Amino acid sequence: MHRVAILKFPGTNCEYDVLRALEIVGLRGEVVWHRDYRSGTYDAIVIAGGFSYGDYLRAGAIAAQTSAVGHLREDADSGVPVLGICNGFQVLTEAGLLPGALVPNDPPGFVCKWVRVSVLDVKTPFTHLYEPGEVVYMPVAHAEGRYIPTGPYTRAVAYIDNPNGSHGNTAGVSRGNILGLMPHPERAVDRDVSRNGTGGLKLWLSLKLWLKE
Repeated sequence: MHRVAILKFPGTNCEYDVLRALEIVGLRGEVVWHRDYRSGTYDAIVIAGGFSYGDYLRAGAIAAQTSAVGHLREDADSGVPVLGICNGFQVLTEAGLLPGALVPNDPPGFVCKWVRVSVLDVKTPFTHLYEPGEVVYMPVAHAEGRYIPTGPYTRAVAYIDNPNGSHGNTAGVSRGNILGLMPHPERAVDRDVSRNGTGGLKLWLSLKLWLKE
């Protein structure tokens, strides 16, 4: 069975939500402490949300300097699917694996609610089962989710109603096999607990199908 690493840093708190989402679609997830992660070991990597290293300096900045991200870069360069969710997206931009930066929300403050998003890039390992422009609900929970580009970028997912002032309503950015998302697809997979449906389920099913192919 394919192995999916759920990368955990000090302050990560969404790893078991991701583990549950993977279990629902029949994928084997493994929570991996950042010091134990090595490239060439896993078939896909997810950087879960939370507050890595307390979000000191900037959200994701310290985690981006760890040896784990060096190994992550090697896996990403070899084509392994990599997903960063919320704080994981912040880590990917801080590490330069995705372009741009995630800065404090405008207006300032922590936003926690369900939002509608449109899936635009359906060519990634995580989105290919969505229809182009498909609108789904996913929850957000962040204080530094406003995306600011620093050059050309591929907008993978867009907010319908922008909750944080993100440039171009950007909710997610992709680069080949790498995807960063501020919304939490792992919290929108189970009808028993997701009051606004299962808009994140196709993401995990996409990954499962991609790995089988």
